[in-house]
Amino acid sequence: MRLERIQQFLKEKQIPYEYSENDGCGGIEFIRRGLAYHIWEYPPEEPGCSSNVRSWGRMEDYDGDYEAEIIAVMADW
Repeated sequence: MRLERIQQFLKEKQIPYEYSENDGCGGIEFIRRGLAYHIWEYPPEEPGCSSNVRSWGRMEDYDGDYEAEIIAVMADW
């Protein structure tokens, strides 16, 4: 299982989500206030992910500790 910290955050906030995994990359999709959000990991050889949690209409790349960065954005909602 991937993106475990983000999944835990969503569970704690009682935000329903769908988790998928493909070729060792995790993906999370959820709806909040009628808007669809996505978090998709890159392959393990290219650590990072892409998400639209900061700006709903635009995907943004996250590097390093990307789970912590994404959680920080969602915590400000």
